[in-house]
Amino acid sequence: MPEHIEKIGKEAIEHLGLKHAAREQALPKARQVIRYCANSIRATHRHESATAEQLIAQAASLLAEMREDLRDHLDIFFAGFVQDAQKEYAEAVCFSALTRHRSLPNASDLNIGWAAYLNGLAEAVGELRRYVLDQLRRGNFESCETYLGYMDDIYSLLITVDFPDAITSGLRRTTDATRGILEKTRGDLTTAANQVQLQRSMQALQEELRKHQQS
Repeated sequence: MPEHIEKIGKEAIEHLGLKHAAREQALPKARQVIRYCANSIRATHRHESATAEQLIAQAASLLAEMREDLRDHLDIFFAGFVQDAQKEYAEAVCFSALTRHRSLPNASDLNIGWAAYLNGLAEAVGELRRYVLDQLRRGNFESCETYLGYMDDIYSLLITVDFPDAITSGLRRTTDATRGILEKTRGDLTTAANQVQLQRSMQALQEELRKHQQS
């Protein structure tokens, strides 16, 4: 084999070996980020805010490590699994902030991509629906209206983002799903409000009849 071809082969193998090692180092971290974020969302539903914040911090730390691991391998960084982890992170962070009536951070604050951020924000609407239904079962109608307003605001933002799926990582499809979740939640709240109003009217009528019978 000519010497220059052998040299090319060694350099190629060395380069691809480094790339493979970087991927193998980052991939488990991405999976762990997703687990941390799922557990954070679960903690938020349980009103365990301290636990949720701790898990979010652990996820953020791993995302930072992944950026360093793949600093010299941007093709691997943008292959998809890092963006999936960023999306789950954005969902957990935004869901936690919304349930606590805090301002949302933006993608730059979280040091993640905007496409991942917006998809995560959209998926937070689904978690808000679950949260609203829990509040509804407790009779907290006023807070339900507030959370529905958050959901509406997010959807209003998402429909203004009009770029190809290659740029937004399929945000249009996620936005369509968000609209369905929003309308279904609005219908549930309307039905619940009507039921409460009917119950109050019946109670008032019964009270009036009771007073009439006593007089």
